[in-house]
Amino acid sequence: MDWRRGDIKRGAYLAMSGVKPHFIVFANEKGGTGKSTTAVHTAVALAAAGRRVAALDLDTRQRTLGRYLDNRVETIGRTGHELPMPVYETFDPARNDDLNGQLDRIAEGADIVVVDTPGRDDPYARAAMLRADTLVTPINDSFVDLDLIGEVDAETYKIRRPSFYAELVWRSRTQRAKTHGATVDWVLLRNRLQYVEAKNMRRVGEALADLSRRVGFRVIPGLGERVIYRELFPKGLTLLDLSQLGNVGLSHIAARQELREMVAGLGLPDEERSAEQARIAALAG
Repeated sequence: MDWRRGDIKRGAYLAMSGVKPHFIVFANEKGGTGKSTTAVHTAVALAAAGRRVAALDLDTRQRTLGRYLDNRVETIGRTGHELPMPVYETFDPARNDDLNGQLDRIAEGADIVVVDTPGRDDPYARAAMLRADTLVTPINDSFVDLDLIGEVDAETYKIRRPSFYAELVWRSRTQRAKTHGATVDWVLLRNRLQYVEAKNMRRVGEALADLSRRVGFRVIPGLGERVIYRELFPKGLTLLDLSQLGNVGLSHIAARQELREMVAGLGLPDEERSAEQARIAALAG
């Protein structure tokens, strides 16, 4: 449940000690890549692992992450079952365009802040990228999506040059390094892997490996193409909520493991290290 309504001692301790939360920003200017689904599953998975998670939806129009978590709140109220729940809000520039102010407020006492951005070019998404400790760019496993970050030669399938989005991220990372002295871990998430298309999968993988060396991102596997992800949305459930799913098949168990491996692949600071940082900061203060 909401850690701010429950045991808030550690959250307050983190806030007072000056330890900063880890910001994970999910960003891709192309829609239909599973970005919001991945973001909400990451937020819930981290909350289920005992982390204090705050989430902010920057897509005021579609609000997929926000509606997903709204559905989760309704399921909790309807069934009476306790489910891990991040604190969450939606950014609405028509009411208040102080994005950094809202991020600072929602991050108070949190270990992790998950930010879901719109699937389009958006000035607030660019601003959020400057706060990212981990920048996650989900793409479908195809050359159509790869074109967003690198132009591919039609004959050789080799990368000819980075595309506009890779240059945008490069500028964002450079600016963050200058203004905050901080590095950004850029993670490219290969969603919807189609294992039957072995040749295409191999070519995309080779192109990504080449491009990653040139522009500096890591590649990890994401979530597969599974109907279950769409079916869970109306109830706000995730594959970690197996007790709520009823008939759980082998495919669901495999998908759950897929989710866990994806979150582990993000390489986030572990909770023990965050607690130690809090203790050190408190002693130093």
